[in-house]
Amino acid sequence: MRANSSARPAPVPARHRQDGAVLLILLAVLALAGSSLLMSAFGANTVETRRAQRTQMLLAQATDALTGFAAANGRLPRPAVSATDGREQALPCTSDEQCTGYLPWVALGIPGEDAWGKRLRYSVTPVFTSYDYQPASAAATRTVRQRGADGELRYVAGGPACNAQARCAALVVLSHGKNNYGVSAEGAEQANAGTANEDETVNAAATAHFITRVATSDPNTAGGEFDDQVAWLSLQALYARMRAARTLPN
Repeated sequence: MRANSSARPAPVPARHRQDGAVLLILLAVLALAGSSLLMSAFGANTVETRRAQRTQMLLAQATDALTGFAAANGRLPRPAVSATDGREQALPCTSDEQCTGYLPWVALGIPGEDAWGKRLRYSVTPVFTSYDYQPASAAATRTVRQRGADGELRYVAGGPACNAQARCAALVVLSHGKNNYGVSAEGAEQANAGTANEDETVNAAATAHFITRVATSDPNTAGGEFDDQVAWLSLQALYARMRAARTLPN
């Protein structure tokens, strides 16, 4: 029988277990996926483009640190205590709402804010924050849809149904970007100043299902203005890292 989680040793910060090669791969993937989105929104060689690119790197670092935490500890971390306390929540999170909050930057040993000084949001499938699951049957529950040039939303992570066969993402990490929504490192909430930013509003309230798309300041586009940046981790990638570290439950 698996030992109760309360009897486990204190989590090991992922910073001390990270694999540089994995981080480089994640950076490359995010750069390829996001470079065209940033260029179209801000143009090349602007201050905002550099901040957006910096945020991409921070999202990649966060995703790698989360994977490293799981490889070291046998589970993913719970969200942070608050926007001003980056330690991992002490109590279990058992619902999508409880498992959505801020990146636990202290527990991970990495920066917790984006290039605009806002806290990175973190949403994780509840079951993977515990030790009590079977990899063959556990279902990740996070999805990401991308709005295309035609205005339609299509899944890029997961699908309409999440189960062991139709695998969704294990976690999502989100930056609200410069404009609209988000909370500063000091805990100050940024109000929504948009008028038609429907997709940003979805992300601000989301606990499982998120949207990514080309950044734009045009409120007349489908979904309205948008500058969020979204990263996610597939269940396959999580399992591969944990299996290599021999911390994946049997």
